[in-house]
Amino acid sequence: MIPLGAKADKATVRRHNLSLVLRTVHGTGEVTRAGIAARVGLTRAAVSSLVEQLLGYGFITEWGKTSSGQAGRPGTVLKVARTGPAGVGVEINVGHIAVCVVDLAGTDRVRLVEDFDSRGMQPSRVLARAARLTARALDSAAGQGLEPVGAHVAVPGLVTGGTVRQAPNLGWNRVAVEGVFAQALLALRPLRALPVSSDNEANAAALAELWYGAGTEGARSFLYLSGEVGIGGALVLKGELLRGAHGFAGEIGHMVVDPDGRPCRCGARGCLEQYAGQAALLSTAGLGADAGAPGVAELRRRARERDPSALAAMERAGRQLGVAVSGAVNLFDPDVVMLGGVYRELSEWLAPAVGRELARRVVSGLWDRDRSRLRPASPLSDAARGSAGVVVREVLADPAAYGERGGSGPRRTASTAGR
Repeated sequence: MIPLGAKADKATVRRHNLSLVLRTVHGTGEVTRAGIAARVGLTRAAVSSLVEQLLGYGFITEWGKTSSGQAGRPGTVLKVARTGPAGVGVEINVGHIAVCVVDLAGTDRVRLVEDFDSRGMQPSRVLARAARLTARALDSAAGQGLEPVGAHVAVPGLVTGGTVRQAPNLGWNRVAVEGVFAQALLALRPLRALPVSSDNEANAAALAELWYGAGTEGARSFLYLSGEVGIGGALVLKGELLRGAHGFAGEIGHMVVDPDGRPCRCGARGCLEQYAGQAALLSTAGLGADAGAPGVAELRRRARERDPSALAAMERAGRQLGVAVSGAVNLFDPDVVMLGGVYRELSEWLAPAVGRELARRVVSGLWDRDRSRLRPASPLSDAARGSAGVVVREVLADPAAYGERGGSGPRRTASTAGR
């Protein structure tokens, strides 16, 4: 029997309805009080009271009048505020660190990227460098009237309980990423501690695709492939991220495609990323395995010029990707497969081979008839943006928790109330 839990009191119901109203304004872009009432099923009086509270928190603003074309006074348009609470996303990858600040409306307001090879470096040094880049982003955000309420760190590895259990390509094992990063950031900005959370990099990128990319166009069930030095994967089913029993779902890069194959940094042999990861692609094409982003750009240039080695490398990697992805499609039946990370840049040459394997191996036959199911990910679906979006979603889910803290957004004044 499922436990029923405590009965909701008036304060709990109001917190829920406050979130409902804020999410309605966020989801529609602009809406009147009457429009909110019609959408959520609350009375206009109740909606007006909730709107006033959100205006007081500085989470929404009023933007002039609109007419419905019917009798009665025109309504006041409400929008999510461009200042106040914001989320900070931090991506730590093998070849770069990226920091993104997203406002409550979901707009990318600050973005800083630093090319940085972190392999073989102490995790504390890498996290300190990420903290310095984050501090710069926070300064820029403050200059725009934004007050970030949390930071979410994305790492390419197994992440649980604030700890990176294993990140083979970084060489990290049991690193308390949240605590170390939070302390490094606090040392740079001692006046205010920023709450820190963490997750796998591919998960964060898939959430960015859901919230800012294909998900906004109706894609609710998809497999997201994050091609970097390693290969990450994340599965979204009916708008929810599939995490697995321990939070480790999606490690498609360590799916074995050759049991007696090349050794992998994870300790196994024949993992997919040893044949279709960035290093494998570059090496097979005759470029340096550690050439990084410049090597990917060169591979793309050669492919455009129909260089045989580049095209052969793409074909080989595409076949191996297709074999592995076919198994995942047969198991979970997503509508779409998204090629993200460097795969998005190389999708013109990788996708044909991946598509052929999907057409041959997926038992439903759907992938043979509809090749549009395999597509490049949105340019908006990067892990830093998705991580910032995680923080924003927490505010949308419980605005009272952030509005009542104080200092999390400008308060409504007489000069701004009628804006």
